[in-house]
Amino acid sequence: MSLQLWTHCRAATLQAGAAQPYGLIEDAALVIDGESLAWVGPRADVPADLLARCETQRDAGGALITPGLIDCHTHLVYGGDRAHEFELRLNGATYEEIARAGGGIASTVKATRAATAQQLQTQSAARLQRLIAEGVTTLEIKSGYGLALEHERKTLSVARALGQTHAVDIRTTFLGAHAVPAEFAGRTDAYVDAVLEMLPVLHAEGLVDAVDAFCERIAFSTAQTGRVFAAAKALGIPVKLHAEQLSDSGGAQLAAHYGALSCDHLEWLSTEGAQAMAAAGSVAVLLPGAFYFLRETKLPPVALLREHNVPMAISTDCNPGSSPCTSLLLMLNMACTLFRLTPEEALAGVTRHAAAALGLRDRGVLAAGMRADFVVWGVERPAELSYAFGANPRLQTVFKGGLV
Repeated sequence: MSLQLWTHCRAATLQAGAAQPYGLIEDAALVIDGESLAWVGPRADVPADLLARCETQRDAGGALITPGLIDCHTHLVYGGDRAHEFELRLNGATYEEIARAGGGIASTVKATRAATAQQLQTQSAARLQRLIAEGVTTLEIKSGYGLALEHERKTLSVARALGQTHAVDIRTTFLGAHAVPAEFAGRTDAYVDAVLEMLPVLHAEGLVDAVDAFCERIAFSTAQTGRVFAAAKALGIPVKLHAEQLSDSGGAQLAAHYGALSCDHLEWLSTEGAQAMAAAGSVAVLLPGAFYFLRETKLPPVALLREHNVPMAISTDCNPGSSPCTSLLLMLNMACTLFRLTPEEALAGVTRHAAAALGLRDRGVLAAGMRADFVVWGVERPAELSYAFGANPRLQTVFKGGLV
């Protein structure tokens, strides 16, 4: 099979333990074999046998090449919006007050249930296209706005369909334990029973790649979350968790006990939680969009995560209530300005560590054997991707599986 050669580029490989920041190779070459990278390294070192098989050569014109970006925590498929709640918050109402009054997630559930699959696909496709236009080649989409079997099936099916109609890989996460729907008001344990009935059905239909839950005082207790996770484990499905966003519930320790791929939000994470995550190999997914939009003041403990070598991913948390954002590049800037991550940490957070947060080992870095998902940027330095906000920093080309 003929190969494709890319030269005259600077490659930010994002490989762990690289000698240079960002794993940067100044005068780099990439050899692409079908959907995979056959070789990445200095241009002068391309093996002669590979070079001889390269029928197509492309000059990147000195551009920067990074792995394809990965948005590892989104609620992209939903109906309606919550602009009115945004106004309520600015007039003094808290997120919890709105939720307890029937707004919040409940209002999106109502709109999502009322929407047809085609309406959801059309609305969600517009959001997805904006992410793709900024270099996203893989993303996760959670359910959790249906909260009944037919509607959870509908949203997960739409998520699957989006992956078939767009040049992006989509991982689906069942978030049935997102909130208690109105028909189960005051009967949270009974609703957890319903979630446990939905899970094996949706899994058997091929709609579930992972299972998530919202473990919080306004949502589900650690005991209730543990029931969901035990059911997921019995089916061999990996778990993730919305943890320690509004309080320290011990959710991180629970998630770590089940070998969670990630714990997400984490503003109130304790030392014990960080230690448990480190031992389990769980990724910390930081969500600066929600922190900003909700005007939170409790920062996630970045220093604690660094101390315990917990990898940090970054994501949009695209959702209508707390992060109506479709710019992963803006999240890079926010992670640096709000959470004080370095630009290198931020870029690793939407490539290498984001891949780990989804349990994907075939992407997130530029290296031989990895998927040929990469982005060609018209910038000189990797830090420019975090530096500018409100504008796309000259994205030139997105390659997904070796194809434009």
